[in-house]
Amino acid sequence: MRIGRLLKHRWFDAGDARRALGADGERRLEERIRASELQHSGEIRVCVEAGLPLSYLWRDAAPRERALALFGELGVWDTEANNGVLIYLLLADHAIEIVADRGVERCVEPGHWPRVLASMQAAFRAGRFEQGLAEAIDAVHAVLVAHFPVAPGARNVNELPDDLVILS
Repeated sequence: MRIGRLLKHRWFDAGDARRALGADGERRLEERIRASELQHSGEIRVCVEAGLPLSYLWRDAAPRERALALFGELGVWDTEANNGVLIYLLLADHAIEIVADRGVERCVEPGHWPRVLASMQAAFRAGRFEQGLAEAIDAVHAVLVAHFPVAPGARNVNELPDDLVILS
C-alpha cells in the first residue's frame, strides 16, 4: 500500500464530494436521472465516494472492485429486467466506473463503456465533476432508451431510488 494514496483517501470526506458537485449539482443530477427514467425501463444509480474504505486501501484495491461491490450493495443488480446501471465516481482517485447489469451488457458492443469513460476524463481532470457525471448519465440514457424504451401508454415502475449516493 502506498502511504500517499492512503492519506489522500482519508483526507477526503462526503463534504468534499458535495462541494465537488457544486451547490445545486446534486439536485440537477437527480433530476436528470428522474427525467431519463421516464423514457426507459432501466435504472440508473450514481454513487460518488470521496475515498475508499480502509479495507480496500489495505489491499490496494482498484476503483472497479469497489464499484462492483456497491453495484450489489445498492441493489442495482436486482431489477426485474436486469437493466440497472451504476455510475461510480471515486473522488480521491478521479476515477469513474460504469457497471451495467447483464441485460444491458448484452446490448452494448465490447469497448462501449471504456469509450464513454474516456470521453469524460477531460471534465474530471478539469474539476468539472457535475458535467462529467451528466455526460455519463446521458450516455447510459442513450443505451437504455434504445434497448429498453417504455412502451407507449405504459408507466415506468421506478425500482430504485433516483437520489445520488454520497459516501465518505
